[in-house]
Amino acid sequence: MRRLAMLAGFMAAAAPAAAQTPPPQVPPLSDYFQPVTAAPAAPDADGFLRRWLILEPVAKPNRTNAVFTGTYVRDALRPATYPGRWAALPREGQTVRAGEQTLRWHAYDSRLWDAKLFNLAQALGKPTYGVIFWVATVVNSPREMRDVRLAVGSNSASRWWLNGANVADLYDDRRMVMDDVLSDRITLKKGRNVLRGAIINGPGLSDFAVRFVDTGGQPVRDLTVTVQ
Repeated sequence: MRRLAMLAGFMAAAAPAAAQTPPPQVPPLSDYFQPVTAAPAAPDADGFLRRWLILEPVAKPNRTNAVFTGTYVRDALRPATYPGRWAALPREGQTVRAGEQTLRWHAYDSRLWDAKLFNLAQALGKPTYGVIFWVATVVNSPREMRDVRLAVGSNSASRWWLNGANVADLYDDRRMVMDDVLSDRITLKKGRNVLRGAIINGPGLSDFAVRFVDTGGQPVRDLTVTVQ
């Protein structure tokens, strides 16, 4: 028995140490976002709006596709569920309460045409699944623009408001597709227009892309974008 015990001990000592799986590396926030500058931003070459106020994710457990029906999304994403005062534009660094959570607004320019919300939450150490992201920006138009459309893609479902009016809704557990949904024809006022969005995420990635297109489907680029 003693010889068996010694042999077992020798074999254990000789066996290689179990390989340690390193934790997954979280890409730095700077891969996807950068702080806003003092100067107004222009849409990118394809018309996508990249300057956003983004609220840290609100916990909203929802792990099945069925919850993203139109009825569910309209109930979960509406002015009454917005954390804060709907009529007031949030500010960089402002904190709000959402249930038991204290959440902060961040002002960022997306480095990509689609704003990577999942990566933002991951980089900030915030929940990435079963959450709602609220976003806002100010679109400044040099003149009144009639009959433009808001073109939206999002992962997953989302709702969008321009100057307080609901203009586009995307339902179901969808993937991000450029210009996935077009609003009805709308008007950008001369001067300041406030665009708000809410994006809900279940078990997957989350991002969105927004631009305005004209009657011919071409991107509207002669705008400026600010967060004030």
